[in-house]
Amino acid sequence: MNAIEAGIELEWSASQVARRVMQIEAAAISAVAARLDGQFDQACQLMLACRGRVIIMGMGKSGHVARKIAATMASTGTPAFFVHPGEAAHGDLGMITSTDVVLALSNSGESDELVALLPSLKRLGLPIVAMTGNTKSTLALESSVHLDVAVAEEACPLNLAPTASTTVALALGDALAVALLEARGFQAEDFALSHPGGTLGRRLLVHVRDLMHHGERLPVVRDDVPLRDALLEISRKGLGMTAVVNTAGELVGVYTDGDLRRTLDRDIDIRATPVSAVMTPNPATIEASRLAAEAVQVMESRRINGLLVQDQGRLVGALNMHDLLRARVV
Repeated sequence: MNAIEAGIELEWSASQVARRVMQIEAAAISAVAARLDGQFDQACQLMLACRGRVIIMGMGKSGHVARKIAATMASTGTPAFFVHPGEAAHGDLGMITSTDVVLALSNSGESDELVALLPSLKRLGLPIVAMTGNTKSTLALESSVHLDVAVAEEACPLNLAPTASTTVALALGDALAVALLEARGFQAEDFALSHPGGTLGRRLLVHVRDLMHHGERLPVVRDDVPLRDALLEISRKGLGMTAVVNTAGELVGVYTDGDLRRTLDRDIDIRATPVSAVMTPNPATIEASRLAAEAVQVMESRRINGLLVQDQGRLVGALNMHDLLRARVV
C-alpha cells in the first residue's frame, strides 16, 4: 500500500522541486563561468583558425547536447556538424578531414566510444577541444584544450541523472558559439541567410521591391481626371487606393477607400469633380530598396493600410498590408 492509498498527506510541491532544480543548475553555470580561463580563449582561437568545420561529438545525453551546439554554431557563422562517435568508428570517420577541429563532450571524460577514436583523430593531426567534468580523465589529458564543466551536484535528487552537468555543457556551448559569432562580426543579415524560411529571414531578406505592384498593376491617375475615373482605377487594380500624378508624372497625392468615405459625406459629383480636389496630398511613401518590415512599421505608425513606392523620387509601385501578410512579413 502506497502513501496515497493509506491516506497519508505528502508535503510535496512541484513548484518547489522546480525552483530547487533551477537553483542548482543556475549555481552550476555560475561556478563554471567563474573559473573560465585562457583555455576557453584557446578553444575559440582554434575554431576561428579552422579552415574546415567544427566536428562535435558526444554519447548519450552529451550527444544530445552536442547536436544542439552544432546546430547553434552552424546557424551563427561557424560551420559545424555532429558526428556520432559510435558511427564514426564504423565509417563516418571519413566525414572528418585534416582541416577540421573536434569538440568532444563527455562528463566523465572516459566515454569508450570517444576514447577509442583518439588515436585516429590524432593521426589526422586534428586539434581536440574536450569538454568534460574530470580534469584527470583520458579525454581531458589527451586533448589540445580542456574546458572544465564539472558540477558540484546534479539536480536529480539521486545525483545520478545528467541534469546540471548537461545544462552547464549546453551553456558553455552557447558561450563558444556567441564568442565566435562576435569575433567573426556576424550580423542579423548573415543569420537571416541561414534561416530564409523563418520569420526573421523573411523580415531581413524581403524588400519592398519584391512585393510591390508595378507596371500595369500599379494604380495611377492624373490629377486632372474626374473622381469617377479614379474610382474605376481603384476597382480595376484592387489595392484600395490609387496614386495621383501631375502632367509631368510626379507624385502629388493619393486617393484611398478612406478618402472615398469622407468624399461621400460632402455630396460631391464624382463626374465633375477632379480627383485633385479630394485627394490626400503629400502621401506616405517608401523607397523600393527598403526592407518590407520597414513598410510594416510605416503603415502601423501612420495607421494606414497602403503605401506608394518610389525609387529616387520616381513613382514605381504600391503595396498594402495584405501583400505583407501574404509574404508573412507581418
